Amino acid sequence: MASAKLWVQGARPRTLPAAVAPVLVATALAKSNANIAHALLALVVSLALQIGVNYANDYSDGIRGSDADRVGPTRLVGSGLASAQAVKNAALISFLVAAIAGLLLAILTAWWLVIVGVISIFAAWAYTGGKKPYGYSGYGEISVFIFFGVVATVGSYYVQTEIFTLKSFIVSIPVGAIACALLAINNIRDRAKDALVGKHTLAVRLGEGGSRNFYIALLASAHVAALMIFSPWAILTLALTPLTFSLMKRVKSGVEGLALIPVLAKTGELQLLFAALLAIALWLS
Repeated sequence: MASAKLWVQGARPRTLPAAVAPVLVATALAKSNANIAHALLALVVSLALQIGVNYANDYSDGIRGSDADRVGPTRLVGSGLASAQAVKNAALISFLVAAIAGLLLAILTAWWLVIVGVISIFAAWAYTGGKKPYGYSGYGEISVFIFFGVVATVGSYYVQTEIFTLKSFIVSIPVGAIACALLAINNIRDRAKDALVGKHTLAVRLGEGGSRNFYIALLASAHVAALMIFSPWAILTLALTPLTFSLMKRVKSGVEGLALIPVLAKTGELQLLFAALLAIALWLS
């Protein structure tokens, strides 16, 4: 039976900034209309979905045998550290937590959010689960941008203010772009092995050079999109350009395998710092 430490590693904590960032940015955008109780529930939904999809990926990849020889975060099923059923149960429990928190938000705001929640959980499972997982066909980044960018940010804003605004969509773009970069660097690291097992991620489809340029483009687009909030305070996000350029340079250099794990950690760090500075800019605007 896997230890608590291994279960934490299996949850892939380096990916969790993608769940925190949209709620942080949306709450700052709401400003005086922010509802902290609703924001905390939105954070529970976001974190539980991220953890759930990580366990679900571990389970689905594990039973397919595509995780048998991997570099990177601990794979509980693929490495034999936990049974497939136990990891599946962990994923289902995570989705249940997300569903309960989401249902509370729906009761407090709008019932149609239940539909959004159902679609989000289905998308999380179908990424690598089912007969035709869309993550195996190169659509993972699109899903991440939609659900951990637009839906998470705009949704977190809505449950606090009960209105939709163009600005809530604009600020979701840099959030989604860096979340996509987290997945992109994972897929770059695993590109060669994914290709061998028939997992045609976007990194496999784009190839060595294309996948690395795509990661660089995602980080660049995040900086450009942040400036589109049309506030002089948005320049605060430019303080992170040294970190951004160092990541771009590292990825462009062609490093592979284990050498990309620190890049993943730094990308997660960039996600949190970027969200924090963008939140400050929104609050001061």
